[in-house]
Amino acid sequence: MINGLLQKIQNPADLRRLKSEQLPELATELRNFIIDVVSVKEGHLGASLGVVELTIALHYVFETPDDLLIWDVGHQAYGHKILTGRRSIFNTNRQLDGISGFPKREESIYDAFGTGHASTSISAILGMAIASGLKGEHEKQHIAVIGDASIASGMAFEGLNHLGVSAANVLIILNDNAIGIDPSVGALKNYLTQVKDGKNPKQNNIIEALNIRYSGPIDGHDLPKLLKELRRLKKIKGPKFLHIITTKGKGLKQAEEDQVRYHAPGKFDKSTGQLLIKSDELQPPKYQDVFGETLLELALQNEKIIGITPAMPTGSSLKIMMDVLPDRAFDVGIAEQHAVTLSAGMATQGMVVFCNIYSTFLQRAYDQIIHDVALQNLPVIFCLDRAGLVGEDGATHHGVFDLAYLRCIPNLCVFAPLDEIELRQMLYTVSLGISGPIAIRYPRGRGVHKDWKKSFQKIDFGKAKCLQSGSEIAVLSTGHIGNSVKKALAYLPEKDRKKVSHYHFGFVKPLDEETLIEIALKHKTVLTVEDGCLAGGFGSAIMEFYVSQVLQPTIERLGIPDVFIPHGSIEELQDLAGISPKKIAEKIKVSLTPHLIV
Repeated sequence: MINGLLQKIQNPADLRRLKSEQLPELATELRNFIIDVVSVKEGHLGASLGVVELTIALHYVFETPDDLLIWDVGHQAYGHKILTGRRSIFNTNRQLDGISGFPKREESIYDAFGTGHASTSISAILGMAIASGLKGEHEKQHIAVIGDASIASGMAFEGLNHLGVSAANVLIILNDNAIGIDPSVGALKNYLTQVKDGKNPKQNNIIEALNIRYSGPIDGHDLPKLLKELRRLKKIKGPKFLHIITTKGKGLKQAEEDQVRYHAPGKFDKSTGQLLIKSDELQPPKYQDVFGETLLELALQNEKIIGITPAMPTGSSLKIMMDVLPDRAFDVGIAEQHAVTLSAGMATQGMVVFCNIYSTFLQRAYDQIIHDVALQNLPVIFCLDRAGLVGEDGATHHGVFDLAYLRCIPNLCVFAPLDEIELRQMLYTVSLGISGPIAIRYPRGRGVHKDWKKSFQKIDFGKAKCLQSGSEIAVLSTGHIGNSVKKALAYLPEKDRKKVSHYHFGFVKPLDEETLIEIALKHKTVLTVEDGCLAGGFGSAIMEFYVSQVLQPTIERLGIPDVFIPHGSIEELQDLAGISPKKIAEKIKVSLTPHLIV
């Protein structure tokens, strides 16, 4: 239960009734409230703690929601949500049927733009400002808060480039804490460090050079200074840029000292800050750790192996290789397009390039996949982490479109391992050399085998595996979801289980057409199961093949329907989408039931 100033605030209008001298006290209460809830419910912690003062100042000075405010990326928006009418339901954050962990337009009029992916805010706020000008709303304010990692992205520079030649009434606030999820990288980061240290003269200001009025840097935790500067900038028309310095995790000692781990720390003791970590000793490894450890093992044997990731070295576990072989493992910042084409360039010179990108973020580099890699048939190895449903991050982060958007590209192979052992063997197989590009997709979370460090064996390219033979129905799965099919079969009575075959199609492209013909000859019904979208995905590929054949079995499909799946636990979301083990079992039972023809 909360007491004090925060309890009285239902919306920013209530906030603006406070005296400015009361705001530091409110900041303490807001910071403690975030810590109290996230320590129990989990979520993104450090980013929101770092902008508590800024959040209060923005809603205090500007007339939100009439003035438009965008948070980029939405990790830092918890305080914003609490002050804009969602305090009483903040404990539902990231839970099924609860509020989203990111700004979401349909959730609140105060969420001017959805921001689950980074670096979109400048373009969006400029679009809003231009529209306001065309409508004659010349007094409306437009504010975007962007982190120093996000502003280094190409899209952010595209927005700044346009902003500098416009007369739009826009304020860009750079929240500079030298870290995104991992420490910020690149020449721009070094430039900002020099600015903070007072080593760059006025005439060398990159923002001023783009014709955008620059102010700062100022202490982002000093409320009186923030209020004064925001009030000053509010009176100035045209493009403006405020550089503030903050500390990610501010107010929680452990979060300040270990900013990477406390970005999204899981549950922790709110009084001490200590993480409540479960022992991993008796659990299978996480897929990303299998990737990271295996890649290092292979790289130590092959000096041509390169690792590349756009700003996710810890999350993808490429950091394992970066720590040992820093000259051959690269974090290129939030720059997915650059990561893909950089990989392509290296591949032209004979390097064996593993480009590791979360499935949802590879969407941001689609043209580069087609034009720079596949069209030239370059042997880039895309390792797609977080494929399928990812859980509490929700619709912005689910990796459910990759099968559909990749399998239509000529020259590109697509593979989804059943488990972490198969992932390890596939990484080894492609490291030996491939004739063109390949995408290897694997899920967030743990595999199924504790003993996964098997000796390397080459995978038979393009071949499916029969995991169980039956007489009537063939269940065809691809990737980790095949383990849910195994569990589903265990739910069936033995007499029904004997009627079901289960095939694992690791290769979605190329398909094992020979095995598909055998399946059609032996079974009446084919049921496909995938953790990607049904439209254009694995099941669609099976249907397309059978349409071209004389033998056409009855085909049924399970997968992600044509809707955006919300946030919740992976188990809840699989059940919602109809691909949990129990839902798969129910579908098999229905398919086994004889249907009367009337």
